[in-house]
Amino acid sequence: MDYFVNVTLTGLTQGMIYAAFALALVLIWRSTRIVNFAQGSMAAATTFIALALIQAGASYWVALIVALASGFVLGAIVERVIIRPVEGGPELNAVIVTLGLFVAIQAGIAIIFGSSFQSFPTPFGVRGFEVGDTTIPLTPTSLYIIGSVLIVMALLVALFRFTRVGLAMRASAFSQEVARLLGVKVGGMLTLGWGLAAVVGSLSGLLIAGGTFVWPAYMDALIVFGFVAAIIGGLDSPVGAIVGGLILGLALSYVSGYAPRGSALVNISALVILIVVLLVRPGGLFSSTTARRA
Repeated sequence: MDYFVNVTLTGLTQGMIYAAFALALVLIWRSTRIVNFAQGSMAAATTFIALALIQAGASYWVALIVALASGFVLGAIVERVIIRPVEGGPELNAVIVTLGLFVAIQAGIAIIFGSSFQSFPTPFGVRGFEVGDTTIPLTPTSLYIIGSVLIVMALLVALFRFTRVGLAMRASAFSQEVARLLGVKVGGMLTLGWGLAAVVGSLSGLLIAGGTFVWPAYMDALIVFGFVAAIIGGLDSPVGAIVGGLILGLALSYVSGYAPRGSALVNISALVILIVVLLVRPGGLFSSTTARRA
């Protein structure tokens, strides 16, 4: 039983990290209808900015704020300078551009900050809580991760459901022409969407980095599992991002903890889960069903 609890708590923490990145993908999709494959490398860039500040003597919280602000600026610049010129063409163009941007930013990180492994601090402890004589793998850092992701989810739900800005962002994503006729400043909404998505992505990069080592490609695994989590839950649903992340995190933790040679089966298990979900719900578990009239 103790081992089961340990595996479950580990999967819960990992699942919330996947959910954090999935939320960034959901936000960019809901506000621009673009899948940003450069989201991970953008998050890694802001994490290294935070690390540079911490190494220079700044506190974790100051570095966090600067990293999130840097993420917003980076996202806005990418949309204005790189994505906007190709937005009028085929949708695949923007996707291909983000793939190239992913490689370029990762290379830029290596040039500026180096390719070596560097320790990233965490504001809270990484030792598990003690229950009697047992130490469980639920740490203050884990609670920080879970709380941060739940707060972000609540803010995104409130943004899109209860604010005019959120409605304007969604209108700009679905039909730019109609949105302009309604008086929406489409260009500003698209830039805002990219900026906010980069902020959430930056937060996910900082959450996974805490208490571990970072290097230019440290986000690669999170990118894969974050995409899977977002697709499982549905690219249009913040709640789905959380559920998808938890499903994936718990499932992979159980596979790694119980299956023979489980660590070697983690990636295959993620693929199997994704295929099963898409066969049952092609749009994801929390996708909305749209009825069409003939």
